[in-house]
Amino acid sequence: MGTLGESVKTQPLSSPVTGKGKKENASVSAARPEEKPSSGNEPLFPQPQREASPAKTFVLKGPLPVKEFAAQLGLKPFQLIHHLMELNIFATLTQVLDEEAIRKVCAKLGYTIVTEKRERHPSPIPKETKPTIQPPAAPSQDVRPRPPVVTFMGHVDHGKTSLLDAIRSSRVAQGEVGGITQHIGAYTVQRQGRTITFIDTPGHEAFTAMRARGAQVTDIVVLVVAADDGVMPQTVEAIHHAKAAKVPILVAINKIDLPTANPLRVKTQLQEYGLVPEEFGGDTIVCEVSALKKKGIEDLLDLILLQAEVMELRANVKGPAKARVIESQMETGRGPTATVIVQSGCLRVGDVALCGHHWGRVRALIDDMGRQVKEVYPGYPVRIVGLDGLPQPGEELLTDKDERKIREMAEARLEELKRTKAESPPKITLENLFAAIAEDQKKTLSLVLKADTQGSLEALSEQLRKLPQDKVQLEIVHAGVGPVSESDILLAKASQGIVIGFHTRTDGAAVAAAKREGVQIKLFGIIYELVDQVREAMQGLLEPELRETILGVAVVKKVFALSKYTVAGCFVESGRLVHNARARVLRKRQPVYDGTILTLKRFQDEVAEVRAGMECGLRLSDFNQFEEGDRIECYQLEKVPQSL
Repeated sequence: MGTLGESVKTQPLSSPVTGKGKKENASVSAARPEEKPSSGNEPLFPQPQREASPAKTFVLKGPLPVKEFAAQLGLKPFQLIHHLMELNIFATLTQVLDEEAIRKVCAKLGYTIVTEKRERHPSPIPKETKPTIQPPAAPSQDVRPRPPVVTFMGHVDHGKTSLLDAIRSSRVAQGEVGGITQHIGAYTVQRQGRTITFIDTPGHEAFTAMRARGAQVTDIVVLVVAADDGVMPQTVEAIHHAKAAKVPILVAINKIDLPTANPLRVKTQLQEYGLVPEEFGGDTIVCEVSALKKKGIEDLLDLILLQAEVMELRANVKGPAKARVIESQMETGRGPTATVIVQSGCLRVGDVALCGHHWGRVRALIDDMGRQVKEVYPGYPVRIVGLDGLPQPGEELLTDKDERKIREMAEARLEELKRTKAESPPKITLENLFAAIAEDQKKTLSLVLKADTQGSLEALSEQLRKLPQDKVQLEIVHAGVGPVSESDILLAKASQGIVIGFHTRTDGAAVAAAKREGVQIKLFGIIYELVDQVREAMQGLLEPELRETILGVAVVKKVFALSKYTVAGCFVESGRLVHNARARVLRKRQPVYDGTILTLKRFQDEVAEVRAGMECGLRLSDFNQFEEGDRIECYQLEKVPQSL
């Protein structure tokens, strides 16, 4: 061993090797004594541990099929399957491996696992594309004063629409069924060369969400309170919405022309909710008006303009537009339309608009007077024609010149919406609806709901869901905007439901289909009637309760055993015994039989009933084991309708 060490020292590693064949092999053998000479049969795959390699990492993104996992590792599928079998994991090429199996294989092959961090709900709009649809920076800005957006709020039938009607000198209130506003409308009014935009929100409690959206886009809230009614529950609700939106409140005390008007009481009630009138030392502007007599209207408009001057309302009138949807509906000949109020920028015909997951090129802009315009500036309402669907009220509408970018963003938002729905708990479907009926579970009333606007549809759905559902479940199988169509009838037939229409009509094909399929269509114009009818329909699905009423009690005095049956001689203690009525035999307070009184006689005559204090003979169906002292209770079952 020492001689070998000396030969290594005397032979420099850099010296050339002059010999060939055996001498070369001898030199290699001397330099690496631990290795055997090559036999010529080299392994097909070199051993990785014989030479240093850089650290290997594997990015773990989730479960992977075997074939794809092998490709990422740089192995052939049969090699990966071999490694899996060594780990007691038997898989096919198409089988998906879980993360635990992937970690085991990586540890066996010397890979370091790196877990990729992912958002649970990734944003459908990439961060780099989001600013592209916003108004440009300072060089293209032109900030100018804009009209104030005013919202009328208050209790139902306190005169909000009538007051706006007096302001606009139009007959809006007469166009509403029952004088009740059913959806939001936006209008402009000129006063002393200046413009005011009004939003008339409904006062009924079913439209709470719509009132909230009105407060989000408004600058000033005019709280309408009737001088004869005073502050009502929905008045308080409107105050809360306005305060949550942090907008100033002006109070219009309406109906001061009535003999029962008491404006002072209204002002006193307002103080309880933090609205102290100026005459009481507060900062709330109060104006007394009469929509019917058109008193105080000009003073109210002047106060609104004064409040707008104090607020210094300004907006950029250049660049892409940003607007807020007030209402959306399906119009014949125009398709989906959306009423919006522009908040910044300039909205023009030909712009590409994005609203939620809907998009489209603006084909037409229609103002509140029904005229087509080319462009709209901040503070003005307009109806847009050209979107590919009905956006939700309250959605933000943005415009851009790049159609491809807008389309991609709309598709991304739609995919995110589908993903969210897929991850949410399963909703009612025709399959599980039929399964529930087959299993005789809770009674279900299925509805196909159609309305004139998206806001009305949403509010109606929310109001119907407030009905008690402990005994009967209410299911809205489908809710849509537009007239009742034949497909709605077929869906109602499949779900064994009825079709409810609100402020809409029925197609001719739908009428024929409803008659053919036996589906009921109910059309309503006022929400009170709709909710009451649905409540009655839900009560009609309830099975009536059976209540037992005791008619009389008799005691067996003697038993007569005849050839074919046994007759009990009884004395009626209370009430009466009735022929063919139900009877229960009690022995020592324990029931032994329950059946029907087959025969009831007094002496030799059959009678219909025997009253208290009389004796009789009776025979029960298929019961002959009478004993003296048995008590017989005669009773009847009454069906009593249930309530929700």
